Amino acid sequence: MSPRAPSRPPRLDGYEFRSVLGGGGFADVFLYRQERPQREVAVKVLLSGIGDLGVRAQFEAEANVMAAMSTHPSIVTIHQAEVADDGRPCIVMEYCSRPNYGVRFRSERIAVEEALRVGVMIAGAVETAHRAGVLHRDIKPANILVTEYNRPALTDFGISIATTEAGDIEDSTGMSIPWSPPECFADPPRADVRSDVFSLAATVYSLLAGRTPFEATDRRNTAAELIRRIETMPLPPLERPDAPASLSRVLAVAMAKDPAARYDSALAFGRALQQVEAELSLPVTAMDVLEDRSRQPVAARAEPDDLDMHTRIRSITTIAPGAPGMQGAPGAQGVPGAQGMHGAMGIPGAHSPAQREIDPFAGIAPAPGELAASRAAAPGESTAPRTMLRPSASLPPRSPLEAEADPDPEPEGRGLGLPPWLVLSVVGALVLAVGVGAVLGVRAAFPEKEGPTPPDDTTEPVAFDDRDVAAPTDIRIEKIDMPGTEVDKARISWSRPQGFAQGDVYLVSWKDMEDGYRQFGEPQEVAGRESMVMNAPPHHDHACVQVAVRVPSGAAQSAGEACM
Repeated sequence: MSPRAPSRPPRLDGYEFRSVLGGGGFADVFLYRQERPQREVAVKVLLSGIGDLGVRAQFEAEANVMAAMSTHPSIVTIHQAEVADDGRPCIVMEYCSRPNYGVRFRSERIAVEEALRVGVMIAGAVETAHRAGVLHRDIKPANILVTEYNRPALTDFGISIATTEAGDIEDSTGMSIPWSPPECFADPPRADVRSDVFSLAATVYSLLAGRTPFEATDRRNTAAELIRRIETMPLPPLERPDAPASLSRVLAVAMAKDPAARYDSALAFGRALQQVEAELSLPVTAMDVLEDRSRQPVAARAEPDDLDMHTRIRSITTIAPGAPGMQGAPGAQGVPGAQGMHGAMGIPGAHSPAQREIDPFAGIAPAPGELAASRAAAPGESTAPRTMLRPSASLPPRSPLEAEADPDPEPEGRGLGLPPWLVLSVVGALVLAVGVGAVLGVRAAFPEKEGPTPPDDTTEPVAFDDRDVAAPTDIRIEKIDMPGTEVDKARISWSRPQGFAQGDVYLVSWKDMEDGYRQFGEPQEVAGRESMVMNAPPHHDHACVQVAVRVPSGAAQSAGEACM
């Protein structure tokens, strides 16, 4: 099946069609010349044959999401969104004339310095999207454009849902398979911020290797084969002498099969890349991230990290929609197009927590923090209008007789020179004392008769679980180094003990943690599996972990232990 021909470019008032730039599963991109102001722009147009309301809502949501974040220096700028004369939705965006990285990584050898710079900058863009509650879910080289100022810019926040060509492995099933993490192929598919971390790391790998991470040069690369390798095969080495071993370790951690073993955020991955830059004596690339005050660091640092100076955290100014003077104002819903963004994208704050499940088209992260744009004004900041007392100009002057009869009328309550609050306090105390005395007197005169307490029939009986569950055995600890972070991780695994039944859960924790490390000793519940990845206490090379079983009645059974 040959690729389809591009659709007919729409007629847009104020724009002159120039050429076709490209096409995708459900949209084409054209180059137009805008008349006012005069500039070249890229216009993404939904295909005319697509009448699915879900696709149209997704297309509108992409415009709203990108517009809300397009002030970020590493996200493509959205100029406007409109509907063409033929009814097709359009997104007018910044035109990036340079070849994108989807073209370049196949045709040229990209320097390690450039790959690191791109990875750090896009990590800032991805972290900003995550803090806004948005998952990209389609990070790949082709979605990293290059601006006129030679800066990488992330684009395409709308995921394709149709293939452009039979057997096209890069667009099958509405995702880009070569850069997708294993959890995207589960049934049902799962995704969170660590899924985007995997895809970004796979993109950096592709820039360095000149091929996708699990692409074979001597075998077929069908979609099924790629999925099998992504799920089971270790990450192949880069095979570049100029790429240090530390960079390979960073990419291996970011692309771990288990999401819990990856970097917890795009920010952590970007900082790990910054450390590689510093190791190679390269200029450390700045990473722009919008501040999310709802996030708190795991542990406070005594001194700022060396990489902090290369991370620009910019604050977000939030105006409460219900604040005085905001009703009916443009943009009162948060950001331009926020209503469509909330409705189509399911941003936190627009739905209840129960409605924030990942679905194939949501594109919304079950983010570890709340959406910055949904937060109300900071506590302590008054939204009430200021009150200004001005002298009255409408009252007539007093006559000499009135002034003589009442030379200085004293306000009521000030005859004794006592402030009103003191008088009210004394009166209130007297009333309270009289009331308490009266109650005590009545109880002393008429004591209540003691009697049996009626039984409480509202308490349901609790079934007592007297099963004896053996302690978990074969406990193993595998240390996972996390380059570029202060806290490493460990994979804990064990064997299912005798007596373990449905409804039982495991409690896993580090044992005997002293002050300053108590958070590592908090038990973590694990259900349905006999392994987990958890943070390892730093500076504890011989720490011990314990695994216990808790039955549904709440009783904890004996625990098994193992040490590093």
